[in-house]
Amino acid sequence: MGSVPGPFAACVDATGGVCLYGHMITFAAKPFQPDGWLDRNWVAVLSIVSILAVAIVVTVVARLLVRRFRRKLEGTATPARELNLRRAATLTHALSTAAVVLIWTIAALMILGRLDVSLAPLLASASVAGVALGFGAQSIVRDALSGFFILLENQFGVGDVVQVQTTGGAVSGKVEALTLRVTTLRAFDGTLHVVPNGNIQLVSNKSRGWARAIVDVRVGYGEDVEGVRRILDELFEEIREDPVLHDWVMEGPSVLGIETLGDYALVVRVVAETLPSRRWDAERQLRERITGRLGERGIRVPLPPAGGPRSSGAGGTP
Repeated sequence: MGSVPGPFAACVDATGGVCLYGHMITFAAKPFQPDGWLDRNWVAVLSIVSILAVAIVVTVVARLLVRRFRRKLEGTATPARELNLRRAATLTHALSTAAVVLIWTIAALMILGRLDVSLAPLLASASVAGVALGFGAQSIVRDALSGFFILLENQFGVGDVVQVQTTGGAVSGKVEALTLRVTTLRAFDGTLHVVPNGNIQLVSNKSRGWARAIVDVRVGYGEDVEGVRRILDELFEEIREDPVLHDWVMEGPSVLGIETLGDYALVVRVVAETLPSRRWDAERQLRERITGRLGERGIRVPLPPAGGPRSSGAGGTP
């Protein structure tokens, strides 16, 4: 212990104590120990910040990927670009929403875990609710998934003429609207059919690529079939130069030959490959012009006898 000069004699010992006039006063400083609760919470705060940062980055990356996928779906400038844009917008919106919900649900669960919140009751409740919603909304989920793949695979689109086989029977018409859940078809007589996508079992698209116009011509048994063929070939050469039918017909028309031998007439089949949307118009024009030309050349088109059997005239396949 050493002495301190002055009126207040003091001494300092090795432990840090000070004595004033023989009284020892100890100023021993307790080393700082960080509080355990605060330390744990700082770690939790840093973890939460990290989780939020990662969630934000993953969300941005997911949206960039969805945007790139949308540009690929939109494709190049084509007459159907507007339909492609609508299809791409529907698909990418569904993908973007699903990705954001999934990312932030996982992030929320991880944040709750860092806050020492027990997730077992929450997950159990969510499981029970999920099972209940699954039973109640399974048709909606099935419809949405079916609609998603219809759009993704571009099976049909707005403006297409389709025939769909559903669980309730066959429905045909022009597609007026297409969403993830339902397809809206307008029948030829004006009836509007709303078909849930999950109920569609088979789709026959009559508006893709090309179509085949089929016209059956009845010729009497006494007529010269080769002469009829020459008359029709002459007519078809004129039709190929027609400004209206030239835009509709992709190949043909041409005579396939005798299709069936009816009870009262021969059936000669004529075919032509047309634009899908012009098949029925082309068939009507061909019937009208063939009938007129045969009448000009004196070719008799027999009629079924009264009360006699009628020939289908379309029993074969081209």
